[in-house]
Amino acid sequence: MRKASSTNFSNEAELAAICPMHNVMKVLGGRWKIALLYFIHQGHNRFSLLQKKMPFITTKMLSQQLKELEQDELVLRKIYAEMPPRVEYSLTIKGQSLLPVLEDLYAWGELHTKS
Repeated sequence: MRKASSTNFSNEAELAAICPMHNVMKVLGGRWKIALLYFIHQGHNRFSLLQKKMPFITTKMLSQQLKELEQDELVLRKIYAEMPPRVEYSLTIKGQSLLPVLEDLYAWGELHTKS
């Protein structure tokens, strides 16, 4: 967290005001968020399923990334009152609106991945 009085903080605020891509990168930035959104969309909607799909992410990081996606209103977390407790994730309407962009990014990645 940066101090509100810092030059970097004010520069970031100015950049966010003039460049919508900066806001996108704040929400989707990082190594795991885009992949998480894509896998949740594909039906891998439980914590354990996401861990199996992404074996290189730590439990702590997976939990943190899902919480941030939930705070940004891209993912909905539903807790079922059963034993043991079950938690499922789904895309919100806002998260679903990213699907065409994610599919384009996926296609671009396939096209430009060296074999």
